[in-house]
This record gives sequence, C-alpha cells and structure tokens, in this order.
Amino acid sequence: MTLAAPIALRLRRRLTRLRLTTLAAAIVAGLGFGVAAPARAQVDLGAGLSLTGTVAGTTDYLFRGISQTRNRPTVQGTLELSHESGVYIGAFLSGVAFQGGYDARQELDLTAGYRFEIGPVKFDTYVIGYTYPGYTAQPGFQELAYLEVGARGTIELGDFTLTAAANYSPNYFGRSGSGVYIEGGVDYKVPVLELVLSGRLGYQFIERPARFGITPDSYLYYGVSVSREIAYGITASVGYYGTDLSERECGGLKICNSRFLASLTLKF
Repeated sequence: MTLAAPIALRLRRRLTRLRLTTLAAAIVAGLGFGVAAPARAQVDLGAGLSLTGTVAGTTDYLFRGISQTRNRPTVQGTLELSHESGVYIGAFLSGVAFQGGYDARQELDLTAGYRFEIGPVKFDTYVIGYTYPGYTAQPGFQELAYLEVGARGTIELGDFTLTAAANYSPNYFGRSGSGVYIEGGVDYKVPVLELVLSGRLGYQFIERPARFGITPDSYLYYGVSVSREIAYGITASVGYYGTDLSERECGGLKICNSRFLASLTLKF
C-alpha cells in the first residue's frame, strides 16, 4: 500500500485549516521551522576521522513543533564521529518530561549515516534510533523507543541554503504505527550583521494518532528563527514555533501551542 495518495490528500485538507496569516508568515520567512544548526568545531583524529560536538541550553525541547519537556528548559548535547568517506555515527542527548505517567527523563538518539554530493546538491542518508534510557513501559503504557530512516538534500545558492528532507518510521513514537515526516526550509546568511535567518515547514503523518496522543492523523509544523555566533564558539538563537493542532486536538495539553524558544549553543 502506498502512502503517497492519502498523505497528499490529508496535507491539502490540513493546509486549508491552517490560519492563512500564520501560513503566509511561515512561507515568507523561509518555509517554517527552526533554529539554524550552528557550525560545529572539528577535531582531526587522523586516518580520515574527525570529531565534532555541541552543548546547548534551551528554554524548551521542541520536536517537530511539540514540546518534549512540558514547556520547560533543558540541556542538550551532540557528538559525531565522521570519516572523510562520508560515513558517520552520532548521538544526541536531551532531558525530556512527558505527560500521562510516562517516567522517561532523558532521550538518547543514536544515528548512523552517509553523506555525499551529486553536483551542487549535498545529500545525507541516515538511520536514527530514538531511545529513552531508564524508561520501562508499565502495564497500560506503550514503549517509546522507535527507529526512523531518512534522507536530506541541501543546496547553497549564494547567501541562501535550501533544504528538503523526508523521514519514515515503521512504528513511530508510542507504538503509533507508520509515521511519515516531510520538511522543507530556507536559511539566509545576512552578510552585514552575520545573522542567519531560518525557516522550516513540516508535515507529520501518524497511522494511529490516539497512541501518539493527538486526535487527527496528521499536522503541520512551522517556525522562524534568527541565530548568530557571538563569541568563543557560542551561538545564540531565538525563534517562534508552532503547529496547526488546537489544544483540544493535542489531548487538552499546551505542548502543541505556538511559542518562542531561545537557546545558547557551545561548539567544541
């Protein structure tokens, strides 16, 4: 069974529900979400290997527009070991706090991928394992860990960077069935002020939304941000993020509401 037709139909329906003013603002700003990822420092280990990493403090942990920390701040970190061939492995660690009795307190994502270029386009293909160390599903609760495979393409056009990505999970968060996520975005480097203006617009389809915790089986995710490296490898960013889910559609919770988010990231 192909997902393309139902996904396209649901996307058209959801687009009509999104407030036109919000959608227009997201598109003008560069197709939606996101704080641009700061450039990471690189440590040469020899034999074609290099190590990069970041540590960040953020006022919230948003994943595709939904808070993973109940609208609270947290600390995050990344580490990546890459080879000049394009092969890499990486990890992402963050605090989490879910509603409804789930006692997970941290998220550890493990990634393996391959980067390559075809002409001016840079590609990144990857597998991500989302895990929640210390969490054990009790009776009546679902397992949280899941896998995604995905691909991302990026092209630079002067001061603009265009990106598009697609991810697929055979059994998404909370054992909610097939999950498909598509995203497009733009980053713009302001030459004079050394700012990066960013935007993303994403669409998430979930086969069994009730297990995920929402009413509809899909939603839109958008946001705009500005970031700047200030000193000593530290990048500051601030943005505005949201989804087209109402509080009622989000299980009566405020974790899907629009919000501002700020972060400081140290690269090492």
